[in-house]
Amino acid sequence: MRTLIAIPARYASTRYPGKPLVTLKGPDGEKTLIRRSWEAAIAVKGIDRVVVATDDARIADHAASFGAEVVMTSSDARNGTERCAEVAAKLPGYDVIVNLQGDAPLTPAWFVEHLVAGMAKDPQADIATPVLRCDGRAVAGFLNDRRNGRVGGTTAVFGEGGRALYFSKEVIPYTGRDYAPDEPTPVFHHVGVYAYRPAALAAYPSWPVGPLETLEGLEQLRFLEQGRPVLCVKVESHGRQFWELNNPSDVPIIEAMLATTSA
Repeated sequence: MRTLIAIPARYASTRYPGKPLVTLKGPDGEKTLIRRSWEAAIAVKGIDRVVVATDDARIADHAASFGAEVVMTSSDARNGTERCAEVAAKLPGYDVIVNLQGDAPLTPAWFVEHLVAGMAKDPQADIATPVLRCDGRAVAGFLNDRRNGRVGGTTAVFGEGGRALYFSKEVIPYTGRDYAPDEPTPVFHHVGVYAYRPAALAAYPSWPVGPLETLEGLEQLRFLEQGRPVLCVKVESHGRQFWELNNPSDVPIIEAMLATTSA
């Protein structure tokens, strides 16, 4: 399958303006967030093309300076999926379009590789996204975040064949018990990477934003609210740490992980 990775990147982030151009220190020196995300994308095997999708000339100029291909998109995109839809319209001819978010430079290459393989095995799926089984330590952390009014990781529940039933910023499913730190749990952490079929991606911007997407603030819920099949693909971390950069406080966390992540 011909596969394109698009890396959505916008300057005008509400929580962290200019985020794609923030520098992150690692064993290989200082590099911007968008450059590290691009390097994560080009490390994925079996990909035909990688582009940075942005509406900002500063990001575009910087991305071009380190060799990235840039696709300019409008400032009207409400989320990364809509920005990827613009890319797909401008660059037709791909069987799968992957949204590797520009704030997730630690995303393991095999997460994306497993997504593409999952789409090949399930031709009915309009979108695929990775899920990672939580241990007791992770679940306790999510629950502690919620008790303290913080939005932690997103969780996913799915049924037969990996079909998604729901995604939430609450911890689901309810288990009613405590787990040992290293004990596997029935809770799955949703990792914000997506692989789309072109037809479903093209239709996405025309669908209304539904009540669940509005309440949860999760773009993938628009597919479920439209009755579209979403495939959850189980992945393993293999000891790899990963984190998204959403706030300035995430910079030292990611830099610490970069220091322990082999190239």
